[in-house]
Amino acid sequence: MRHRIEYAIAWLLLRSIGVLPRPVARAFGIGVGKLAYLLFARLRRVGMQNLTLAFPEKTDAERRAILKGVYRSLGRQLAEFCLLPRYQRDGLEKLVVYDGLDHYLAAKARGKGVLFATAHLSAWEVSSFAHSLYGHPMAIMVRPLDNPYVDRMVTRLRTMHGNRVIRKESAARALLSAMKANETVGILADINMWPPQGIFVDFFGIPACTAGLVARVAMHTDAAVLPAFIVWDEERKRYRIVFEPAITLVKSEDAERDVVSNTQALTLAIESMVRRYPDQWLWLHRRWKARPPGEAAIYS
Repeated sequence: MRHRIEYAIAWLLLRSIGVLPRPVARAFGIGVGKLAYLLFARLRRVGMQNLTLAFPEKTDAERRAILKGVYRSLGRQLAEFCLLPRYQRDGLEKLVVYDGLDHYLAAKARGKGVLFATAHLSAWEVSSFAHSLYGHPMAIMVRPLDNPYVDRMVTRLRTMHGNRVIRKESAARALLSAMKANETVGILADINMWPPQGIFVDFFGIPACTAGLVARVAMHTDAAVLPAFIVWDEERKRYRIVFEPAITLVKSEDAERDVVSNTQALTLAIESMVRRYPDQWLWLHRRWKARPPGEAAIYS
C-alpha cells in the first residue's frame, strides 16, 4: 500500500508541475527546494559537514550560501524532470546547449565505446535525456528505485527518446557488451562505495571510496573515458552539457595500480567541476562514509 501511495503522490506531482509554464514550474521547484532546506535539519548538517571538509578556508556563512544553492538546484531539477515529456528537438537549444561536443564526437569515432564519468551535478537527469533528444541515445547505469511503481515511471521518462538503462547488479557484463558495440554509457562516479567494489582515491584531498569499474572496463576495452557534466548557466538561463577531453589512461604491467591511478584522474576531473560549481553538487550525500582501515568514522 505504501508503494502505491508514494507512486500516486509522484504521479500527481509530475502531472501538476508538468502542465505549468516553464518559468512558473522552475520557480515552484526552487520554492520546494527552499522549503526542503528548512525542513530537513539532518541533511543540512551533512551538507555543512561535507562543505567544511572540502572548503576549510570558507566561512560558515559562505558554506551556508553554497548549501542553499544546492537546494535551489535540486528544486530546479525537480521541475525540469516533470517537464521532460514536453521537450522537443525543435527549440531544444533554448533549454540545453553543448559545450565541447567535438570531444564526444571524436571519442565516438574511435569505435571502441564511450564511458561518461559524470556526477550528481545540477540537473543530471536532464543531460542524458537531452543528449538522446539531440540524436545521441545512450545507456545509463542506475540503481533501481526502492518503489517499483515509481521506478517504472522514472524509467519510462529516461528512455523516451532511445536511451536504455543498465542495472547496477549486472553492470560489469553489460558495460563490456556496450563498449564492444561502440555504445555510450553514463555512470555517476561520485558516490560512496565500499571495498572491494570501491577503491580509495583523493576527493578534495580526503580519501574517498570510489568505484573502480569505469577504469577497469576502459582499460579492458580501450573505451574512451570522458568527464561529462551538465551545469545551469544562470547568465544564459539554460543548461550546458559540458564534455571535457578524454582522460589519458595509464597502462603498465601493474594493472591494479593503474586502476587506482585512472580512478584518481577521473575523480580529480569531477572535483575540478564541483569546485567551479559548488552550489550545484549534491553535498547532502555522505561521500566520505567509507574509511580506509584504521581511520575513524567521519559522520556520526
